Amino acid sequence: MALTTMLVFSQTTTSPTPPTVAQMVAHQVARLTKLLDLTSTQQASATTIFTAEQTALSTLRTSTQTARTALQTAITSNDAANIGIASTQIGNLTGQEVLAQATASAAFYAILTADQQTKYETLGPLGGGPGGPGGLGGPGGPGPHGFGGSH
Repeated sequence: MALTTMLVFSQTTTSPTPPTVAQMVAHQVARLTKLLDLTSTQQASATTIFTAEQTALSTLRTSTQTARTALQTAITSNDAANIGIASTQIGNLTGQEVLAQATASAAFYAILTADQQTKYETLGPLGGGPGGPGGLGGPGGPGPHGFGGSH
């Protein structure tokens, strides 16, 4: 009976749908608005900045996954030339991700007032300040709220 229940449960359980770019950006802007008291103009600018960033990152992540698959294939077939090619591609794509995220971070920082910048800098990693979630110190490289750290 327990086995039957587990089988039925596993068949009816579905994976949650990942959030859309618009949902992720809206959540991020809402959080930053609460933390920094963003104006409606700043919210609109932040939405544009972060949407462009997430769109670019989505494309780069797809390309990175393709390169990682190629790397794994090259490894299992002991293909040194393609290991080098795939590794170089992954490095270049990672650099492009860092660039996209740092550019968004800089653009967001630039729309803040001096007081907001000061508050933003004191938020720390969990509050979204330098090195914050998705930021340069967080998993996945720099994000729209991180300036320092390493990937």
